[in-house]
Amino acid sequence: MVEAQTWTTRRMSNPRLLDTTTNDSVVNIPTTPTADERSNNGAHHFFFFGSSQYSVSISPNILTALIIASWYFSNIGVLLLNKYLLSFYGYRYPIFLTMLHMLSCAAYSYGAINFLELVPLQHIHSKKQFLKIFALSVIFCFSVVCGNTSLRYLPVSFNQAIGATTPFFTAIFAFLITCKKESGEVYLALMPVVFGIVVASNSEPLFHLFGFLVCVGSTAGRALKSVVQGILLSSESEKLNSMNLLLYMAPMAALILLPFTLYIEGNVAAVTLEKARGDRFIVFLLVGNATVAYLVNLTNFLVTKHTSALTLQVLGNAKAAVAAVVSVLIFRNPVTVMGMTGFAVTIMGVVLYSEAKKRSKLTSH
Repeated sequence: MVEAQTWTTRRMSNPRLLDTTTNDSVVNIPTTPTADERSNNGAHHFFFFGSSQYSVSISPNILTALIIASWYFSNIGVLLLNKYLLSFYGYRYPIFLTMLHMLSCAAYSYGAINFLELVPLQHIHSKKQFLKIFALSVIFCFSVVCGNTSLRYLPVSFNQAIGATTPFFTAIFAFLITCKKESGEVYLALMPVVFGIVVASNSEPLFHLFGFLVCVGSTAGRALKSVVQGILLSSESEKLNSMNLLLYMAPMAALILLPFTLYIEGNVAAVTLEKARGDRFIVFLLVGNATVAYLVNLTNFLVTKHTSALTLQVLGNAKAAVAAVVSVLIFRNPVTVMGMTGFAVTIMGVVLYSEAKKRSKLTSH
């Protein structure tokens, strides 16, 4: 006759359940927070630096506003500092200045990734990926050196007007390299971009042909880098976020620029040290300038992270106008009504281009 199993016999058949001396860990399930607690917790942001945790009580809207303000400060600040150094202070070494920017970006990027852990460290996995990043570094060098050199000859306002034509060059390179065709509306929106810069160039009182050409070269280089980067780092295994890409590109760019600064600008390091002995202010200018140059890249990343790439594009359109106004107020360079009109037409064209691109993407999907 089979004995009917009771709860006691079933429990005693399991040795683990029989052992009442075992101290099993108890999982404490937290209570559901109230609406007030959830709203209060939502106003806190936690930042992790290494193994330490710092709690900063700040609303998301205020944090985003601070990041955008920092983005404007760094982007306009580096332009004004470069202009002051190269044109007014008399430090006529744009290649060496760019090399200092690259060394600064390399050092700050290393600290931000390895110590502050702002983003996870990504590694280069192959020689092929290394060569692709090196190719981007060459284009990056060309663009930044040309941009800094142009500030020696052109006012910031005109420099920004030319820089606003980046979408025009991007569309050209995308078509030439990838055979990517945009819609007719997109190409039509580029017409005022070009027309505006033609009007502004003809009306610029401080027009300088060499400065104009290197500024166009800088703008084209920036557009070429964005197109080539999309092609070279297209596979998921080779994609790097902007902070890690800067970590690898910056030291490569510094090494590329070293022989050029020695050959073209001479023993610029000795000249800089000699200047520093007579005027300590140049040390502050160079260190501050190099630091702000890194902050441009950091705030670009933070704005995209906390808002979107589209917001960054809109801010970029507005930045050109703000930088032009601020530079005119500080440096008092002469402007004409036709020049301002041309600049406004170019900015309007860029806005129309952005809207046309957005509609084109929605239609394609």
